[in-house]
Amino acid sequence: MGVIRATTGAVCTCPFGAAPSTLNVIPTARVMAGGLPCGNIQSCIPCVNIMPFGVCKSLANPAVAAATAAAMGVLTPMPCVPVTSPWVPSTPQILVGGPPIINLGDITMCSFGGVITIVAPGQATVM
Repeated sequence: MGVIRATTGAVCTCPFGAAPSTLNVIPTARVMAGGLPCGNIQSCIPCVNIMPFGVCKSLANPAVAAATAAAMGVLTPMPCVPVTSPWVPSTPQILVGGPPIINLGDITMCSFGGVITIVAPGQATVM
C-alpha cells in the first residue's frame, strides 16, 4: 500500500480542540490526488488551510487563561484560533509544487501546545 496523500477535506484533530477540523488546500501547486488538491508543508495557514477546532481548552491560549482566571480557576474554553507552524512531513522526499507533500498521520504544532494531526486523508483510491 502506498502513502495516503492529504488533500482538501482531510480531517485533523487537536487534543485541546472540542471537535475535529478539516484541511482546506488551495490548489496553487496544481497537483491532485483523487481529483482533490494535495497539501504540502506550507498548507498550514490558520483559518485558511487549518480551520478552527471549535473551542480551545489549552491554558497556554491567552484567551482561555484569561477566561479561566475570571471564572476563579474553573477551566473556561474559548473559541479556537490555531497558530500553526509548517507541517512535519513523514515523506520529505516527495514534493508537491516544490515543498514536501503531507500525508495521513503528519503533524503540525499549535503555539498554544496542541499537536495537530491528520487523521483522515481527504481522498481515497478504490480499485
